[in-house]
Amino acid sequence: MLRLAHRWPGLLAAILVIFMSLSGAALSVFPALESLSTPAQTETNLDAGTVAARIQSVYPSVTEIRVSPAGRVTAYWSDADNQSQSATIDPATGKAVATAETPAAERWLKNLHRSLFMGENGRIIAAVGAMTMLVLSVSGLFLVARRTGGWRRFFSPLRGASSARVHVELARISVAGLLLSSLTALWMSASTFGLLPESADGPALPAATSGRTAYALDRMPALNTLPIDALRDLTFPAQGDTNDVYTLKTTTGTGYLDQGNGKMLGWSGASVWDRLGDTVMMLHTGRGAALLGLALGLMSLAVPAMALTGAVQWWTARQARPRIRGNASAGRVGTIILVGSEGGATFGFAATLHAALAKTGEQVHVAPMSAFEPKRYGMAKRIIIMAATYGDGDAPASARNFLKLLSAASPMRNVAVGVLGFGDRSFPHFCGFARQVDAELETAGWAKLLPFDTVDRQSPQDFARWGRALGEAMGLPLDLHHAPVVPQLTGLTLISRRDYGAAVQAPAAILRFALPRTSFWEKLFGKAPRFSAGDLIGIVPHGSNTPRFYSLASSSRDGFVEICVRKHPGGLCSSRLVDLMPGDKVHVFFRANPDFRPAKNRKPVVLIGAGTGIGPLAGFIRDNVGKRPMHLFFGARHPSSDVFYAPEIDRWLGEGKLTSIETAFSRTAARSYVQDAVRRDGQRLAGLIAAGAQIMVCGGADMAAGVKTALGDILAPLNLTTAKLKAEGRYVEDVY
Repeated sequence: MLRLAHRWPGLLAAILVIFMSLSGAALSVFPALESLSTPAQTETNLDAGTVAARIQSVYPSVTEIRVSPAGRVTAYWSDADNQSQSATIDPATGKAVATAETPAAERWLKNLHRSLFMGENGRIIAAVGAMTMLVLSVSGLFLVARRTGGWRRFFSPLRGASSARVHVELARISVAGLLLSSLTALWMSASTFGLLPESADGPALPAATSGRTAYALDRMPALNTLPIDALRDLTFPAQGDTNDVYTLKTTTGTGYLDQGNGKMLGWSGASVWDRLGDTVMMLHTGRGAALLGLALGLMSLAVPAMALTGAVQWWTARQARPRIRGNASAGRVGTIILVGSEGGATFGFAATLHAALAKTGEQVHVAPMSAFEPKRYGMAKRIIIMAATYGDGDAPASARNFLKLLSAASPMRNVAVGVLGFGDRSFPHFCGFARQVDAELETAGWAKLLPFDTVDRQSPQDFARWGRALGEAMGLPLDLHHAPVVPQLTGLTLISRRDYGAAVQAPAAILRFALPRTSFWEKLFGKAPRFSAGDLIGIVPHGSNTPRFYSLASSSRDGFVEICVRKHPGGLCSSRLVDLMPGDKVHVFFRANPDFRPAKNRKPVVLIGAGTGIGPLAGFIRDNVGKRPMHLFFGARHPSSDVFYAPEIDRWLGEGKLTSIETAFSRTAARSYVQDAVRRDGQRLAGLIAAGAQIMVCGGADMAAGVKTALGDILAPLNLTTAKLKAEGRYVEDVY
């Protein structure tokens, strides 16, 4: 809901908001120009009476003196031909130094900004624009906090497509100013349309005066004790009218002065609303706060860029997700399909199911699991949940809040729910999130449409089998034929390789590929590969629709793509990769793995890996330019055959990027595994963990299980478990 509240106002009102932000940014320059052109006061403690007397001596027919919040003094008088004149005054001499006319460009911009040259109707449209900006600012603020992992991490480093990063960076920089500008604009609009309490009327006109004239201005107590910067307006009495008075307006109120003796004949202090109105005016226009005005103007310039990058993100997301033709409204269908997907593949299966059900005449609505809203499902008979699992049993991107939404909802009468999990059986927590969803539904009392089932490695056969069971439950002939959609591929050229493992009959290699050249527009639209160590590349082997994933040992900042690969007997992908020679090309796609990377702090990191699992760990060490403590536990077959990154490890130890290394070798006389190295160094590890260390494990499932057992024994005396550390983000795995 929050994303929709941000997206659609931005898309629909983009042109209006851009016009207002650009005109507001241009207007912010004028207060600064006014401050620069205002004569500097050469006298200290200059009072209003002295300045007024000086002006009167130069222009005897002066009728009014105004002082702007920036300190500019303007006088108005009549010349010998009784023509009205005005000028900016130097307070030191009382003489004119510049014209008082508002620049034509400023007048034009004000009309554009305030009313779009459309009078009263234009002011209403401008108010709508200000309200839109407020909605965008508030919703954007919460979306940035959600993306960065909470308010405490609001300014943490970003990753992802260039357009997305630029959009969020601009939002983080400008959101405070945009909030302030939109709120003050709405206040001023409300004041214009009489929606706020009116200002004080001022004191009543005096019933009687002294009847005299020509009392010296610099002798009047109300003026000679008033700093010139506190004066806002002094209106002179009409010449020859002995009953007229001076009208005095200051930052604190309004009063009348007798022109014959200078006494105050009445005074009314500024109300709270007057003070608030003056403050709002200052904050919105920058009058009296030129630097603030310029800062707000610069922040406003972020709006067009955010409009562009926001539109790019919206379009990119639309292109990435399969288009579902005839996706009916949630309130008019019998079947709701909710999808939990990380990279979009599960949406492809949902599209296949939608099309098959539509052919039978069934009305179907497909949506992300995060959009779960039972109140909208007025005609629903069944809900089908298709949920992938991210990482070690976690929710994927499009289902992050589903369990929270589910706990707040009551089971719907006459609505049955079925859950289909998508995952990889080689992972310890196969379809862990989907299983959790199914268990929560059962606990909450939702009726079951059919038993929980799974699809392994995006298998079309598993999906078709489940489809037949779904058809039987619905009383429909349902035959699902799914062809997985392969993401857009990037061609990589191998530039170097280092071979390992031949001596132990386990060929492996470190493969380094050139980073493909990309244009500015490819970077803007998120088509340029951008990745960090620990992210994944996917490769689709010939004769298969299922990609194989490899952890990256480099980041895009390194200027190359690097992976560690071991050749597996009969492995379609690993055999092809290990046989590559420099100059050969392979086509891949990149997938983010944000939950497997060092936490953003200075606490120690314990890296545990075996075999090619050292790949991403080596990438983390290479990126450790801040030299935070990193301790590596590495397991291999033999020290002479497959110690990956041996030269780099020595260099990293010397540079301080790596603090320590412990090794274990399974093909030597002292046969041991990496979990044995962990046990041997248990006391030191316990100290690191007590100091807040994060543990990162990468490698095969058996190795990971052994490491978890060893850590369990080390953690027990600390009253900790790997589960507790995982909940704190201090224990993460990349297991295959």
